[in-house]
Amino acid sequence: MARSITEIQTQILDKFSDNPILSQFNSTSSVAIYKLIIYVVAFAIFIHEQIFDLHKAEIDDLILNQKSGRPTWYRTMALKFQYGFDLIEDTDFFDNTGQTQSAIDDSMIVKYAAVNESEESSRLIIKIAGEENEELAPLTLEQRQAFEAYIQEIRYAGVQTTVINYRPDLLFLNLQIQRDPLVLDADGMSIRDGNFPVNEAIQSYMKLLPFDGEFVIFDFLKYIEANAAGVVTPTALNIETSFIDPDTDTYGEPVSVAVRTIPESGYFKVNDFDNISYVV
Repeated sequence: MARSITEIQTQILDKFSDNPILSQFNSTSSVAIYKLIIYVVAFAIFIHEQIFDLHKAEIDDLILNQKSGRPTWYRTMALKFQYGFDLIEDTDFFDNTGQTQSAIDDSMIVKYAAVNESEESSRLIIKIAGEENEELAPLTLEQRQAFEAYIQEIRYAGVQTTVINYRPDLLFLNLQIQRDPLVLDADGMSIRDGNFPVNEAIQSYMKLLPFDGEFVIFDFLKYIEANAAGVVTPTALNIETSFIDPDTDTYGEPVSVAVRTIPESGYFKVNDFDNISYVV
């Protein structure tokens, strides 16, 4: 772990005092030439040690994600999937011979992935999503079929997998916002700017949630309070979620969230902002 500049300076100065020749440099001035030189050297060493720390962290991450058979390895491989490309025989690498980088990038349609072990059976659950108009979206049927064929090709023998490629879980918000009447009107609109700060804060929070990340009501409300101008106190009257039933491909009945929840699809979409009320 990188030492601080002060620690490095102190160690160098200690060596000065231990050396009979260098010990004569004992000025009490903080801008003595030799002290300024020591600072420059200490700063250079500090940057060097930070680079080593960063390099170690990158190597550790590569080892973790590339260790075959781990859930993190399956996630890495999911993100490497290339739609319309074939694997090199007897490998898990795609054949990109003669392809442009742009074509390769466009073929990598899985933008988000999370892999977890099922609690009910010996199986890996692979959640994936692509992007459409800069928003998370499921892959098409053809794309999903190609992805599943790819997973079957690269998976370890005996490992059972389930691919989840659903439309987003819907989030139903019933909120009461205590507003500052000097900033927000009765409909939650900014009196000065004409925008809706609470709606914008909610959308921003949803984008910050990691894929397959946990939605925590307390954190959600604190974010609104901190980032929406004119909000005094936000209160969750009721928050519900609804996710796709894979058997019918329709959304099920909304279920109330007590404290926290993880989306079945891996991501949420706010249904609407109609049940946000504003009080003084």
